[in-house]
Amino acid sequence: MPRPQRKEINFTKDSILALMQEIYNELVEQRQTAIRIQNKMLTMLKDPEDMTTIGPVIEKQQKIVNDCVEKKISLSKLQSSIWEKSNSSTESFTLSDLDDDLIQNLIEKDVSNDEETYKMR
Repeated sequence: MPRPQRKEINFTKDSILALMQEIYNELVEQRQTAIRIQNKMLTMLKDPEDMTTIGPVIEKQQKIVNDCVEKKISLSKLQSSIWEKSNSSTESFTLSDLDDDLIQNLIEKDVSNDEETYKMR
């Protein structure tokens, strides 16, 4: 069975905001899962020796939580940029109107992330 072709991306204000909402929801879910795993690992700590086995798992979960927070901050900056452009006198805006550095930074963080987390495609 052939792979379905990618759909065309429509850059309207509503479609971009819907995509950002989806990304935000996935980040919230990732963060909640990481915190839940981290808390379970902390309850398993009984002896100091347990820290050597459980410590790396806790550290990895904390990194996921921190990455989610960074991505949420970047996403909010991008949303505020869209908000400013949409409130201007012109009805339409283009991707080049947005903060190109911010978009590039989000993509680079996503590509460099080796974790099995949300990936932009």
